[in-house]
Amino acid sequence: MPVKNMTKKQIQVFFERLREQRPNPKTELNYSSPFELLVAVTLSAQATDVSVNKATDKLFPIANTPEAIYELGVDGLKQYIKTIGLYNAKAENVIKACKILIEMHNSIVPNNRADLEALPGVGRKTANVVLNTAFGQATMAVDTHIFRLGNRTGLAVGKNVIEVEQRLLKVIPKEFMLDAHHWLILHGRYCCIARKPKCNECVVSDVCQWPERFEFGAAKSIPVKMLQDQN
Repeated sequence: MPVKNMTKKQIQVFFERLREQRPNPKTELNYSSPFELLVAVTLSAQATDVSVNKATDKLFPIANTPEAIYELGVDGLKQYIKTIGLYNAKAENVIKACKILIEMHNSIVPNNRADLEALPGVGRKTANVVLNTAFGQATMAVDTHIFRLGNRTGLAVGKNVIEVEQRLLKVIPKEFMLDAHHWLILHGRYCCIARKPKCNECVVSDVCQWPERFEFGAAKSIPVKMLQDQN
């Protein structure tokens, strides 16, 4: 059975509930500057935030600027990130990106999509994360969690990540847009998980349009006053 699109009212309630649950959502990657965030997000492709944090917690105290990481070189950087998947290719991309930042951007992470996506290893999703999290721009980075959640709930049905991204940007009310990425990724990571979604714990199950949600214990209604911050 195809999933129906949420109505405008349902979407409003959806984000009001997520905001009530997590008033101050944020990325789970450890960083203290736009450059550290850029490196961390680049390393996080096909890897968990936990694994990236373990690596960068050792790397950043030693090297956390384009110059310092570039000085490590590919082989030197690999020693810090070798526990992360695809570390060989990621090390090469980060070193190349550092070189470009030094030579073309005065070692400053650019705050526009074109320059970010011109960096090796930086695709649309990574650029969106950096623009949203580091620079406060209302972008939407669609990863596997958000893609699944969008299609499953009826919030944003699309055949690919671009379609889901465009749908989300269109339907999410402006008041929620800045934090929407974090709310969605955290909800997808911890509640609306792939194989066994925790519909019995879901704070938006009554506005979700997934036909199978009741098989996983979804309630017909969850008063806002019952919400608890799960951070």
